[in-house]
Amino acid sequence: MEILALLSDPAAWAALLTLIVLEVVLGIDNLVFIAILSNKLPPSEQAMARRIGLSLALVMRIGLLMLIGWIVTLQTPLFDFGIQGATGPHGEPSFETAFSGRDLILLAGGFFLLWKATKEIHHNIDPEPASGTLLDPKKGVAQITFSAAIAQIVALDLVFSIDSILTAVGMTDHVPIMVTAVIITVSLMLVAADPLARFIEKNPTLVMLALAFLVMIGLVLIADGFGFHVPKGYIYAAMGFSVAVEMLNMVGRNRRARRAGVEGETVQ
Repeated sequence: MEILALLSDPAAWAALLTLIVLEVVLGIDNLVFIAILSNKLPPSEQAMARRIGLSLALVMRIGLLMLIGWIVTLQTPLFDFGIQGATGPHGEPSFETAFSGRDLILLAGGFFLLWKATKEIHHNIDPEPASGTLLDPKKGVAQITFSAAIAQIVALDLVFSIDSILTAVGMTDHVPIMVTAVIITVSLMLVAADPLARFIEKNPTLVMLALAFLVMIGLVLIADGFGFHVPKGYIYAAMGFSVAVEMLNMVGRNRRARRAGVEGETVQ
């Protein structure tokens, strides 16, 4: 009866559409990370890693929705250092000294993402194999094992899933709407994963740009864990502007390459 009532409720449909948009926006970070990580695997394993990673993200998010009561408690402070720091213009603390389970998860995920993105940037600048990695002689970049890729994807899936579920809880109280939004969002990510990964692989300059995004997202997660809430609109506006500039650079490079090819044929 509850599902039938939701189907006939315009407010429920509006909440569903809004939640899908928010989940897709929040899922971009996860999708970029999976695309970059899976591209370091042998070609025969890349698509499988992306499907397994996103499928685990779906299972994880639905499982967390079933534990919605516990998820909400993650926002309850676990301990407080009680440090007397600087205060804002209205006398409020300029940073949080109390940390909840959500804060600790965001901090762990942020530091992991920061470490991973920095390590990948180093590999792109100086492609030397590290422990637990393989060197692809054709690409000249370090590769990782399949199990290591899945483990890292699952670790970030957990961080992004909890952030996603807490966002969903703030939007609606109806679990069926949350589950539907999660299923639709992950399905869209499954469709977009392969084209995005191929596009990043064919345009090496985008890899560095995407890694820079991951560094920024890691810093934002850390800041959020410490109580500094950066509006997501600023982050995605900066990402969109950077991508637009890089697209213009790509168009310019392609046109110069075609012009150089035509001139070379003319000389011959």
